[in-house]
Amino acid sequence: MQRSSNEELPDCCYQENQPSLIKPSSPTPNHMLHLSNLDDQKFLRFSIKYIYLFQNSVTIHLLKLSLSRVLVDYYPLAGRLKTLLSPHDDDDHGDDQKLQVDCNGEGATNVHVKEGRKLQVGGGKRCAMVDEVEGRGKGKENGWEMTRDGGDPQRWDCVCLEVVTKLRCGGMIVCTSINHCLCDGIGTSQFLHDWAYLTTKPIDSIPITPFHSRHMFKPRSPSSHLPLLHPAFTKNVPNSTAEDSFSVNRYLHSQPLVPASLTYTASNIMRLKSQCVPSIKCTTFEVLASHTWLSWVKSLNLAPSLEVKLLFSMNIRNRVNPKIPKGYYANGFVLACAKTTVKGLVNSNLHNVVKLVQEAKLALTDDCVNSILEMLEDKNIKTDLTASLVISQWSKLGLEDLDFGEGKPLHMGPLTSDIYCLFLPVIGHPNDIRVLVSLPKGLVSKFEYYMNRFLDSNNVEATGNCEK
Repeated sequence: MQRSSNEELPDCCYQENQPSLIKPSSPTPNHMLHLSNLDDQKFLRFSIKYIYLFQNSVTIHLLKLSLSRVLVDYYPLAGRLKTLLSPHDDDDHGDDQKLQVDCNGEGATNVHVKEGRKLQVGGGKRCAMVDEVEGRGKGKENGWEMTRDGGDPQRWDCVCLEVVTKLRCGGMIVCTSINHCLCDGIGTSQFLHDWAYLTTKPIDSIPITPFHSRHMFKPRSPSSHLPLLHPAFTKNVPNSTAEDSFSVNRYLHSQPLVPASLTYTASNIMRLKSQCVPSIKCTTFEVLASHTWLSWVKSLNLAPSLEVKLLFSMNIRNRVNPKIPKGYYANGFVLACAKTTVKGLVNSNLHNVVKLVQEAKLALTDDCVNSILEMLEDKNIKTDLTASLVISQWSKLGLEDLDFGEGKPLHMGPLTSDIYCLFLPVIGHPNDIRVLVSLPKGLVSKFEYYMNRFLDSNNVEATGNCEK
């Protein structure tokens, strides 16, 4: 796919087959895998969905063959998520029940599509195919909800893959959907790179065998008293009929959302750090997350007394005892939480907001992590999304380096966009970060204004654009 100006790629033949199952190439353990309290959060009951656009395609036969092989080591991904229901549980409340993985080797769902429409590239425009598959086009919905097995409402496929290959332009689009209860971003990247590794080296073994036991994040020793409620969480009151207080999350979801995307270069980020007066030593994530949170709150025009939160994931694989084995395959993060009132945030400067983020990170001590693991035993506890911006950092996972043998991708990103904010890698620019978040259409320009206000008017390196 050449990126020449105003080039229009020819139509490709269109063919869509029924979904098939890619099973592990050899027998795998058959058992029930219990999930840790970190894995089993309601907050994670969705799929991580990636889209990759490659300039050159790999044969679908080779991709299926290597997927079948990698599923031997990643055998839980070839299983099915099921809810644990007791005889007294109401089936209508299955979402409240604990999940487990039926490691049965049924296989990953695969859909092979040959897409047939003109793809316009170059001229500063993103590939129209990417726009449509990401949900920004006007075409029909892509049907990328979790596929259900056999109509059973208590079973979900763990992995869904959609491969668009053999475009006449020579390109390939690979879409993946992995249930977040099985792994976090680190685990997803590990799986994708091992799949690619076996595609390019079919006679080798993967470098690190995944470790699937989830007992590593059990609470160390349940205390006799109830743990304190961590600020990233809230507690449902069973059978409560009281009206909830104002929810930013509910307000945003009540109207159509439009993705806003802004790319920042390393020099832009250095300039942003210079806005911290007095000077403060901080990471790129700390300053960009603080700036994004501040801009997001300012654009929403919220009540000054409302408490707002910034939630962001912290990898705890190296912060617990005993040490987590290499290749640990599960969710290995907890949410850090910075909080203040709207008035306290918008009247503050970037220096003070960065300090809130740094304090949230320091608060996640070993004892705090253990308290969270213990607290999550209570299924009435849930992540507090009422007035929170959730930031997930994908820019440091190596996702942009995926190579199935025909080169690294031209583009990678989320298949769909929600109100969660993503920090994404920029292909070919390892020190740049793309910020992606969805807002009501009328608020996007306001958000972009606050995000870019620190730049000079003549600086065009980090101008935001609404990807529609």
